[in-house]
Amino acid sequence: MLIHPEEILETIKMVTNENLDIRTVTMGISLRDCSHPDIDTLNENIYRKITTCAKDLVKTTDDVQNLYGIPIINKRISVTPIAIVAESCNEPDLTSVAMTLDRAAHDVGIDFIGGFSALVQKGMTPGDLRLINSVPKALASTKKVCSSINVATTKAGINMDAVALMGRIIKETAHLTRDQGGIGCAKFVVFANAPDDNPFMAGAFHGIGEPECTINVGVSGPGVVNSAVRALEDPSLGDISECIKKTAFKITRMGEVIGKEVARRLDAKFGVLDLSLAPTPAIGDSVAAILEAMGLESCGTHGTTAALALLNDAVKKGGAMASSSVGGLSGAFIPVSEDAGMIDAVERGSLSLDKLEAMTSVCSVGLDMIAIPGTTPASTISAIIADEMAIGMINKKTTAVRVIPVPGKTVGDVVEFGGLLGRAPVMNVNSFSSERFISRGGRIPAPIQALTN
Repeated sequence: MLIHPEEILETIKMVTNENLDIRTVTMGISLRDCSHPDIDTLNENIYRKITTCAKDLVKTTDDVQNLYGIPIINKRISVTPIAIVAESCNEPDLTSVAMTLDRAAHDVGIDFIGGFSALVQKGMTPGDLRLINSVPKALASTKKVCSSINVATTKAGINMDAVALMGRIIKETAHLTRDQGGIGCAKFVVFANAPDDNPFMAGAFHGIGEPECTINVGVSGPGVVNSAVRALEDPSLGDISECIKKTAFKITRMGEVIGKEVARRLDAKFGVLDLSLAPTPAIGDSVAAILEAMGLESCGTHGTTAALALLNDAVKKGGAMASSSVGGLSGAFIPVSEDAGMIDAVERGSLSLDKLEAMTSVCSVGLDMIAIPGTTPASTISAIIADEMAIGMINKKTTAVRVIPVPGKTVGDVVEFGGLLGRAPVMNVNSFSSERFISRGGRIPAPIQALTN
């Protein structure tokens, strides 16, 4: 790939002034050869596999960062869903596996490890249930482990028994981490149509169809896009779309160069480049700020969903033109606690939970990093998940829910998580009950759109 000097200078400006970074280099590792009916042997196999494959991950990414001058913020690992790896083990509590993952992550020096996961969109095996029931204690007992459960796909429909269970799991996780504002829930996400190659946490896992070891890269540049849009002089919406596409193209090229170099040095397969506008609490590094740069007075007002649709589409088009390896989620994230503009919009009253749900129909993921009152019933949390899963299932896209019922907090309070997780104003939840609907259980069938063969 030919890189022109002008592109190098432009990239330096993006890094220095506009918060451009490689948000994560994530190594995907298959643990399928680690399975064993004895829990101690299973843990030994998992630890050995991870520490062998990832022993040079941090050093290599640091070397590539220094070579190109592009910040690489996080080094992460994703593994085969543990419910599959531990299926033959009859141990009722899989917390020890989570602690093994945490120890391996600490010893190789990475930030997070994802894959304490299960895929239950059509039903749950005994192994799936053992993992799911272990999630609260596992997340309360570890610092670096992230967990995800896929409960719906367009092809399978929605497993409402699993959805009902998710509400209870989230409540218990919040309770066990109540001294830290329920932060365990920030490491847990519920998916529809989860991708196998997502490099972002908390939802990363190494899919069954993936190679032995891959490098997936997550690139983020909302600050760059925001600056580019604001530099336009009285643009039309078409002009804004073209500007975002060109900016996404440049960001993608940079990310692919770095990802392939890391993979080459580690003798791993290069997987995907996930171009997702993942905001941070830094001022200007905000998806909400981009939407407001298009002409909205405040994110959440009427027109927000349309503006977000334009943004998400333009990011995907620009990325696809730059690389044939674009994958993962690739679009715009709208995590409330991690986006300074979203936080401001909630606090000024323009952005509600209902509006966020509407926005998820056109963006990359779903309801993300949203704090809700600690007294919210488990059935209401399950109903929030069910709504989001329906959006993903019908629209043939990935959707997700990462909510935190903050113990002891109510609407208007603020919980501080720190770092990239930011701070979250506690948002209002509909007070009418969904208990009877959720308790019916069963499966919401796959839609007619699933019949594509």
